[in-house]
Amino acid sequence: MYNEKVMNEFSNPQNVGELPDANGVGTVGNATCGDIMKIFMKIDENDVIQDVSFQTFGCAAAIATSSVATRMIKGKTIEEALKVTNRQVVESLGGLPAQKLHCSVLAEEAIKAAVHDYLENYKKQKA
Repeated sequence: MYNEKVMNEFSNPQNVGELPDANGVGTVGNATCGDIMKIFMKIDENDVIQDVSFQTFGCAAAIATSSVATRMIKGKTIEEALKVTNRQVVESLGGLPAQKLHCSVLAEEAIKAAVHDYLENYKKQKA
């Protein structure tokens, strides 16, 4: 069902765990499948994502998309991170089964939620 890239990301995910000094955290979920994805970001004063991690409760595709998405945005500005699409996440994995494409959507939504959290809660406090 899953290709080799997806299985490798699932078996050896990168950037796993809570980021204690995160200043942007986004949690999203899909009630239909039960997947929950949480992205933690440490964003500097220039709006660059210095560090990023995730915690995901879900299937192999949910974990794989979380892992890939965090690598795609680390070192990027928040503006660049907001441009990451679920399609790019799927392409990076070499494809996903149609019934698992929602996991890539969760990854995109979690990135946006973490950036929104940073802008609404952390950056406003600093202003």
